[in-house]
Amino acid sequence: MKKRKYLFFTFLFISVAFIVLGLLSGEFRVVWQKAVTVCLECIGIG
Repeated sequence: MKKRKYLFFTFLFISVAFIVLGLLSGEFRVVWQKAVTVCLECIGIG
């Protein structure tokens, strides 16, 4: 059980670190723009 908890917190830390790195590098803007484009195409505006 202790090993499982250790793995959980390790993966949680790595996940948060990658999210922060993505935000700092500006990837959020790219992903957001692609999501908006897909949504607009889906409803027929774009």
